[in-house]
Amino acid sequence: MSNEQGYFFTSESVTEGHPDKVCDIVSDTILDAILKQDAKARVACETFISKGVLIVGGEITTTAKINAREIIKGAIKKIGYDKPSFGFDYNTCAIMDTINTQSPDIAMGVDTGGAGDQGLMIGFACKETSEFMPLPITLAHKLSRRLAEVRKKGILPYLGPDGKTQVTVEYVDWKPKRIDAVVLSTQHTEEILDKTGNHITRKFKEEIFDNVISHVLGNLIDKNTKMYINPTGKFLYGGPSADTGLTGRKIIVDTYGGMTAHGGGAFSGKDYTKVDRSACYMARHIAKNIVAAGFAERCTVQLAYAIGVADPVSVMVDTHHSGKVSGVILEPVVKKIFPLTPKSIAEYLQLRKPIYAQTAAYGHFGRREKDFTWEDTNKVSELQKVIKI
Repeated sequence: MSNEQGYFFTSESVTEGHPDKVCDIVSDTILDAILKQDAKARVACETFISKGVLIVGGEITTTAKINAREIIKGAIKKIGYDKPSFGFDYNTCAIMDTINTQSPDIAMGVDTGGAGDQGLMIGFACKETSEFMPLPITLAHKLSRRLAEVRKKGILPYLGPDGKTQVTVEYVDWKPKRIDAVVLSTQHTEEILDKTGNHITRKFKEEIFDNVISHVLGNLIDKNTKMYINPTGKFLYGGPSADTGLTGRKIIVDTYGGMTAHGGGAFSGKDYTKVDRSACYMARHIAKNIVAAGFAERCTVQLAYAIGVADPVSVMVDTHHSGKVSGVILEPVVKKIFPLTPKSIAEYLQLRKPIYAQTAAYGHFGRREKDFTWEDTNKVSELQKVIKI
């Protein structure tokens, strides 16, 4: 009789053409444009998109002079909404700018180095992948990025910008064993529909499988893996023409795919004084270094802040009984080794640079890109010197 504990876990990702991701990208592109001129700017930029219209708003205090309309059009064009056939076109969409300055009541606390809001922020890391991320969200992001790649390179020229991926992984004794199911839905042109006009043809399903799913997942797929490619049959109408989008509505996609807790705050369009973003980046950095140091198989870090107060009101480390060191031992070490005030986080992680548009799609964590400083494991040796195992 086996005592193995088994379960299935699913995570999803979306492409950059998904309406919510369009909004995240626009908000972060505006943030970057401002930071290029004013590294001390206060930015909380929100975007709403629907059929033929985009509205940008929020609170921005800066000396920078930007042409928001041209920045927005450039971001939409780069995503791939550059012709009417996909239902949204950067050339013809209406753009409304309703941005205001930051509330003086908030600015009063931030000016002295305090946090720009209250709240709790979560960081997580595990040993399931080389990226120290859960396997389901890692694979879902890779599928989404590949969808964008084959579209932009013309490998599958009939694909549209909007798309979703989903991966279900079977776990045994808390470790990933196999991929149980893959769901991939991608916008496309009419040319790949069958004679009924209601389904994409088997030929094109095979092309999508070979060039996207098999390319990414390879031998991780077995004979029992279930495949769902455009399960409704067709996906002609996507993007803003089919659904509204909002900045910050894909917070689980942006983080750990639901594998751990979430504080509830979104990232995109926010400068470092908004601890929703900067403290989540730091919490991820701490958790990743703890796991990379060999102290645990899994680690969750929670930081919490009060508006206008620089130091966190609480620091929690949970290793989920998965390692050699408990959170009780790690917490005082974390407070000593890692900078935790908004200003010190910004300096340490170099968060005043215009690096954010690239973070807006395909996850903020688990990516090996030079500006993703929160992914560095530079504190491993220091942690190991302090804590002997």
